[in-house]
Amino acid sequence: MIRPRNEHTLAAACEVRGKGYWSGRAVRVRFCPASSGNGVRFVRTDLPGRPDCQAIAANVATASMRTNLQNDEIQFEMVEHVMAALYGLGIDNCSVEVDGEELPGLDGSAAPYVEALRSVGMIVQAADRRRYHIDRPFRVGDDSSWIDVTPVADGQPIFEYHLDYGDDSPIRPQHHRGLLSPHSFDRDLAPARTFVTAEQVARLRSAGVGRHVGPQDLLVFDETGLVDNRLRFENECARHKTLDLIGDLALTGVDLVGRFVSYRGGHRLNGELARMLTRLAGIDHDMPESIANVTTRDAGQVQVA
Repeated sequence: MIRPRNEHTLAAACEVRGKGYWSGRAVRVRFCPASSGNGVRFVRTDLPGRPDCQAIAANVATASMRTNLQNDEIQFEMVEHVMAALYGLGIDNCSVEVDGEELPGLDGSAAPYVEALRSVGMIVQAADRRRYHIDRPFRVGDDSSWIDVTPVADGQPIFEYHLDYGDDSPIRPQHHRGLLSPHSFDRDLAPARTFVTAEQVARLRSAGVGRHVGPQDLLVFDETGLVDNRLRFENECARHKTLDLIGDLALTGVDLVGRFVSYRGGHRLNGELARMLTRLAGIDHDMPESIANVTTRDAGQVQVA
């Protein structure tokens, strides 16, 4: 078994400002260093007592088209891009201070977060980062959408996404596959932006949300194709869905070693897998730091594909 890497945190604090996609409210996000074993915690600096919420699968709250975290009555909305940026760069311990409920949408990608995080650098911490090694195949989902999880021989995590909304969708079928490393995340996934159809935009606005968001804030597709924007990658939509998958699975709180292939999966299915991985691995986020490696064999029975 490959020896776990050391945990990392930020060398200094950095911040990002923007508006929430759903609420339109201005918000500041401040990323601060954190001690070993802290993991990622979101903190509401706008509320008395600065209530916080650990970024783990058990704290995911039900939401549409995004991933929210909740601790009692406190919510943090649309955390997946922040989680993907931290996980993709290998930043394990971080306090994410937010002066509002919703994280900013920015340009629809994780690139602005990555730029801010890279600007301050990281420091190596003494503790080993926990790893979760997949050692047998299993699947979550059904015939219409699923995620296959399989072992890998070389210890390099692989993430793959197959997007197919059918012949009537303005977004063509596409896929993305790649090894995950800080370099590949920065280059291949972080710039990929959120996307919606014009029909979805109309429904959201009629519900009173997202009224300030336009084609320059994210990718919008109508029946003729992309509206008033240019793709950064030919398969940018599949890349962004891969980014979302990584951000949601980051809520396991461990390095995942395996191959993860999603077909038409979304935040709900990603969250289901994150909770399953947590259960299979027997992950206790308060367990001693000396327990650093877990495999599905240690965890017991799995659903075999």
